[in-house]
Amino acid sequence: MEHFSFQISEELEEERIDKCISMLIDSLSRSFIQKMIKEEKVSVNGKPVKGSYRVKTDDEVTFELPESVEPDIEPENIPLDVLYEDKDVIVVNKPKGMVVHPAAGHYSGTLVNALMHHCGKDLSGINGVMRPGIVHRIDMDTTGSIIVCKNDKAHNSIAQQLKEHSINRRYHAICYGVLKEDEGTIDQPIGRHPVERKKMAINVKNGKEAVTHFRVLKRFSGYTYIECVLETGRTHQIRVHMASIGHPLLGDEVYSNRKSPFKLQGQTLHAKILGFKHPSTGEYVEADAPLPEYFQHLLDIL
Repeated sequence: MEHFSFQISEELEEERIDKCISMLIDSLSRSFIQKMIKEEKVSVNGKPVKGSYRVKTDDEVTFELPESVEPDIEPENIPLDVLYEDKDVIVVNKPKGMVVHPAAGHYSGTLVNALMHHCGKDLSGINGVMRPGIVHRIDMDTTGSIIVCKNDKAHNSIAQQLKEHSINRRYHAICYGVLKEDEGTIDQPIGRHPVERKKMAINVKNGKEAVTHFRVLKRFSGYTYIECVLETGRTHQIRVHMASIGHPLLGDEVYSNRKSPFKLQGQTLHAKILGFKHPSTGEYVEADAPLPEYFQHLLDIL
């Protein structure tokens, strides 16, 4: 059993208990936390609470996690939009709402489950049974190109290219507001948010180098269609950087408090271009994921 005990700080006053725990312990999914609360395994000041409970300053929150047992991840016949594939790598156009790999409380319906069905045992094992083949990831509600490795040699090669920032990664996005400049660079370190632990933030003290180049593709009334090129690959990098200059992504409910007039599921962000040096041939390979239907429809409306 792993025991957790912490005191609620003033900044978290009135947050729901499940959200509060997920902010402080980002390795646990919200659904897993809600399940623990429903089973009365989470106590506040010594007594089990309901999921609707809102924490107070100085509340003592305690719970125990059972010893983690690595689950069996099963192949699932989920259709994949394959942009490129050979014996070493596969590049997939990930749909909106799909999680890349299994995590606590979320073991099915992921890209990994689909890849295990599509590729069989031909996935690299460097990242273990929970993340076979996975060398990088994109957010659940971000669509587009993601590269997966079929063997350890390919995995090491792509991982090295990611480390050297030599992979060509170009994202398309729609942000709030009309950008005045045609292009620009945001060079601000990104690290974990000091209070909301599931969020990232510009963090000069503890952050890691993060560089995003952007250029305007088209301006609309109240919105801008942009391309972002990543020099580094920090968690939520484009979302944090664009929000930091006052132009958060349309639909992003984490880094913006603006209400979207459109029915959207998360941020309007698409990993369009992914270019890399092939692990075996050394030749440059580039995959181009077409814009998803919802994104193109938004552009047409705007």
